Amino acid sequence: MPQPVKRRIDEYRIEIERVPPMRSRGLVYANRAIERTIEHDNVLQQVVNVACLPGIIGPSIAMPDIHWGYGFPIGGVAAFSLDEGVISPGGVGYDINCGVGCILTGLEEKDAALHTEVLLAALFNEVPSGVGSKGGITGVTEKEFRRVLEQGAGWAVRKGYLPAEDLDAFEDGGCIPGADPDAASARAYERGMPQLGTLGSGNHFLELDVVQEIHDRKTAEAFGLFEGQVVVLVHTGSRGFGHQVCDEYVRDMIAASARYGIDLPDRQLACAPVRSREGREYLGAMAASANFAFANRAIVAYLVRRAFERVFGLSFERLGMRMLVDCCHNVAKVERVEWEGRVVEACIHRKGATRALPAGDVRLPARYAVTGQPVLVPGDMGRMSFILCALDGARETFFSACHGAGRLLSRHEAKRVSRGRKILDELRHKGIRAMAASKATLAEEIPDAYKDVSDVVDTVSGAGIARPVARLRPFAMVKG
Repeated sequence: MPQPVKRRIDEYRIEIERVPPMRSRGLVYANRAIERTIEHDNVLQQVVNVACLPGIIGPSIAMPDIHWGYGFPIGGVAAFSLDEGVISPGGVGYDINCGVGCILTGLEEKDAALHTEVLLAALFNEVPSGVGSKGGITGVTEKEFRRVLEQGAGWAVRKGYLPAEDLDAFEDGGCIPGADPDAASARAYERGMPQLGTLGSGNHFLELDVVQEIHDRKTAEAFGLFEGQVVVLVHTGSRGFGHQVCDEYVRDMIAASARYGIDLPDRQLACAPVRSREGREYLGAMAASANFAFANRAIVAYLVRRAFERVFGLSFERLGMRMLVDCCHNVAKVERVEWEGRVVEACIHRKGATRALPAGDVRLPARYAVTGQPVLVPGDMGRMSFILCALDGARETFFSACHGAGRLLSRHEAKRVSRGRKILDELRHKGIRAMAASKATLAEEIPDAYKDVSDVVDTVSGAGIARPVARLRPFAMVKG
């Protein structure tokens, strides 16, 4: 494979020259600070590898939170022709539709300050967390579970877990069409059925934040944000169900790549033509996994609201708890995009990237038609997070933006660096209360393990992809 040959286009973009067998160039969004974080990583080679895949439309793109991942880099975006292109499980990831939801409240920081410890304990008890966590809700039969896979967040509305007015805050209404419950194995069902309404482990979290600064008052008002406001971020995905689906289809795609004569630059990019039998089956199983994740976050939102109700003695409606947005991070979807002056349908892979639709896009719900889509950018557990608003510049990225801060250290290296440190005490010293199902997770997720999210936001803002609306400061969190 060719080594990356890069040149800086401007202060926010780096181009990787197209060198055979690359079928397209690479385009990396990085300011000078971000560039220093990726100089000695293998992620640029992964951008090159993706550019070698058949049927790629436009550049192999990397967001500023880019870091090494399985196959595609995390922070990678690529579009593929439906006729000549491919679908790759490595371009979606193991945690299919890992994503973030934001629940607004009418509470101010001073309202929550007296109840922080009790509220944190209530959230920890209500929402199962940790490796293999089960039991957010119980009694879901296999027949009912199939409905979850087909209907996504809509299932949660029909069961009374999610208010109907929250549904249009979910990307694609919380349901990706084309889900095929039969394309997932019995083992995926066995792992997934007990895990509805659970947080899981790793970088998943529940976080209580206060809106510390408003950057765009008009848009903030339209979003329902104000300074001093308490908001909740929910970060989780498709749990064991999606992991099992990815694991099985990666193996299937290795054989499929050989059958279709696809020369892989990396085995982890195993793929099949989008319209092939294998491609269609994976898309069906992936959509089912994504719908599970939508329903999972909807149930977690229900449990969060229940915890608030118990602590404050008021209904969630009186507490002003409504969904701002819920978005996917790891998914591949067929979307209409503009390329070379024409509108085409393409399979857009977003791995560690979030969709960002600007004002006027017909896919936006009415509430965001004028403002553009809210884009959530969580930071690390010891610093800030941001709420952004998508801009017209997102057309250059196939309507995609960053999804977080992006790792600097591997989990193994983070554990080494944190050895002997008292992470909970360090967070408390910063005014942040935390509870975790595992000390190992805290060690893996130390703030040192992540890039400074302000550099990531500076890049997407400077590139015209999305602009900052509000900065959030964490004050309590549950880690898996």
